[in-house]
Amino acid sequence: MKALVLAGGKGTRLRPLTYTRAKQLIPVANKPILFYGLEAIRDAGVEEIGVIVGDTREEVMAALGDGSRFGVRLTYIHQPDPLGLAHAVWTAREFLGDEPFIMFLGDNLIQHGVIRLVEEFNALSVDALILLKAVENPQSFGVAELAADGRILGLEEKPKQPKSNLALVGVYLFSPAIHEMIRTLKPSPRGELEITDAIQALVTTGHPVHSHIHEGWWLDTGKKDDMLEANRVVLDEIQTELLGSLDSESRVVGRVKIGAGSELVRTSVRGPVVIGEGCRLVDTFVGPYTSISSGVQITSAEVEHSIILDDSRIDAPGQRIEDSLIGRNVRVSRAAARPAALRLLLGDDSDVCLT
Repeated sequence: MKALVLAGGKGTRLRPLTYTRAKQLIPVANKPILFYGLEAIRDAGVEEIGVIVGDTREEVMAALGDGSRFGVRLTYIHQPDPLGLAHAVWTAREFLGDEPFIMFLGDNLIQHGVIRLVEEFNALSVDALILLKAVENPQSFGVAELAADGRILGLEEKPKQPKSNLALVGVYLFSPAIHEMIRTLKPSPRGELEITDAIQALVTTGHPVHSHIHEGWWLDTGKKDDMLEANRVVLDEIQTELLGSLDSESRVVGRVKIGAGSELVRTSVRGPVVIGEGCRLVDTFVGPYTSISSGVQITSAEVEHSIILDDSRIDAPGQRIEDSLIGRNVRVSRAAARPAALRLLLGDDSDVCLT
């Protein structure tokens, strides 16, 4: 079995961060989202992985290398335009050959990995296995309608009136039969070759298609709040590891990871929290569900339920930051001199909330 990981796309819902970084490389609990998917595939015993890349291919390739750090072999496949998931599969046709494969969307996080799914696919000898999850907003996803016995009756991409609340999770397993279905597809009204249409073609032509309803958490990290929720659920599973230094007036409570070379001075941390390497926190409170990447400096501030990326600096006495996603090399400060005023330099698609 091979794997196909999708790491293209423009990440428009996460701008301005994705103007300068691939969305799949934004970290959750200080690890890029894409790494979780590659590790899950490796743990399922799949070592030959094709990575679909687009405009951010140089950054993705630099981060992943040849795959040896993950114990896999990577082949990069350029998709010039994001013309749909089925188009991505068609673009990778030469790499995939006539082997079965697992397709994994690189900005998804799935609890428990994919070991069980691969085992189930191999045991059933079907042409497709789709992972489903009950959601509150099925109109935002591909949706499956099932019969009482679990058979798939139909699939539809982002329907205005969904026939069920079962969304297609970003993991699919296919036999080579999917390629013939994709070959016959026409672009959808969105101008894309939809993988839901290809799976529906399998169903219509009598190919065996199986569904698996996922009971754990699944997160599509396409927006800021999705990122913060992903950060929350992953931090809930961390274990304490204190490699940095704390002075006698600093305090750490709960499950907290602190990287080597980081220093806490008169600072309190209440986990779950992860702090990267080479950080310096002075007179600061860090509350639950916060991830602070390497090289960050924070002075006289409170931070909670937030993600702060590499080498940012926050010097904001008396200020509380929460529910925030702060990019790399950001400077947040509070002016001491009057007139008291906000001084902002904001990129396109920034979102600022003032109290």
